[in-house]
Amino acid sequence: MNSKTNERQENRRTLMLNEPVSRIIPKMAVPTIVAFLINSVYSLADTFFVSSLGEQATAAVSVNASLDQLIMLCGSMLAVGANSYIARLLGKGDEKKASQVLSTAFFTAFGIGLLLMALGLTFMTPMVRLLGATPTCEQYSIDYATYILLAAPFMATSFVMNQCLRSEGSATLSMIGMGFGGVLNCILDPIFIFGLDMGVAGASLATAISKLVSFSILIFPYITRKSLLHLSIKNYYISKDIVTEIVTVGSSSAFRSALAVVAGIMLNDMAGNISDAVLAGIGVTTKIMMFPFSIILGFGNGFQPVVGFNWGAKRYDRVRSSYRFSSLVAIIGATVMGLIVAIFADQIIVMFAGDNEYMREIGRISIILQCIALPVHAWVAVVNMLCTGLGNAGGAFVLATARQGSCFIPILFPLAFFFGAYGIASVQAIADILTLALAIPILIKVKKKISRAEKELCSE
Repeated sequence: MNSKTNERQENRRTLMLNEPVSRIIPKMAVPTIVAFLINSVYSLADTFFVSSLGEQATAAVSVNASLDQLIMLCGSMLAVGANSYIARLLGKGDEKKASQVLSTAFFTAFGIGLLLMALGLTFMTPMVRLLGATPTCEQYSIDYATYILLAAPFMATSFVMNQCLRSEGSATLSMIGMGFGGVLNCILDPIFIFGLDMGVAGASLATAISKLVSFSILIFPYITRKSLLHLSIKNYYISKDIVTEIVTVGSSSAFRSALAVVAGIMLNDMAGNISDAVLAGIGVTTKIMMFPFSIILGFGNGFQPVVGFNWGAKRYDRVRSSYRFSSLVAIIGATVMGLIVAIFADQIIVMFAGDNEYMREIGRISIILQCIALPVHAWVAVVNMLCTGLGNAGGAFVLATARQGSCFIPILFPLAFFFGAYGIASVQAIADILTLALAIPILIKVKKKISRAEKELCSE
């Protein structure tokens, strides 16, 4: 191992173990937040430009949000599980095993992405119908899904590289990779949709090209050996501990993505049964709320490697202080964001709904209710990341699958049945509040785990 690599490793250990958490967590989080925000632009830019083609085209983009979630499912389990394990391995100083974890996750994700691409292109029509496409927006959905599926292997592996770059402290590289693709997507969308007269297919092609560019940027530090970890087929290694750690921790993210797909399909079906306007309104709201959600998720992803590294290094005092700082910042930040977005909800939704008053009304109600629940969502996300960072697979699983699973699906049918479109508009906010009942007892157990580890360390 060369001197530059040793120097980078030592600098990283010093940063993670000695710099105040009030500085290191924002330093890790800000590039990740920027990357997630720009990634949200991918989806919202498509919706913004496509909305001028009519509510059926807008509904089609909303339907295909579930396809994006499905591709994310292919890479998220491997990415999150690898991120958590790599952070702990680096905390222990085991860089060789960390590189094996990275390589195993990367090439497995690429293979799964290839399989999804082949199945999706083969069964295109039944797939978009399953995702919730109505007869009036079915062809638009097919047009949009085609190019996205072709990029699926690269999208799945980008999730892995994005997470693993952050786990080794290279959040800025991750931000550049994701950010440049998002900016490019905004440039290409109007060119392909209007300039080349490709319509919905143009939005899909612009997104696919942007994802490929992001992939190329993210893989560059690995193939040029500029990263701390080494990505190579030679490092592909299936072992019991690698599989166990990735699957047990990463399964929470995988199930979260899977439930997001299921919840999205159910939501699309119920909204579409009322009208395309309701389907489009709920879909646009989801895209808009991705912005505050991205900030929360980005902050949590900045917190996770810090707490994981210090847990691996047995710096339990910093584990506690990291959690306290992150909880406070998340709650205050979410409250401020919620107020701002709620106040301007009508002005925001009108950019996508135009003169469709019903679509505007449903979207406005959904946005305001989700903003009210935003502080709860932010705090639960921090507890979830705490569980993930410490390798607490059970707690991470329960919380990751609650928001669009155990706290969402059971209330969706009753709300839709009794309150129609307004019930559909309120379901996500109510589900967010309900996650408190799961997060509080899980946090109590995690704190007891930290206390036991501290006592064991003192007795050594």
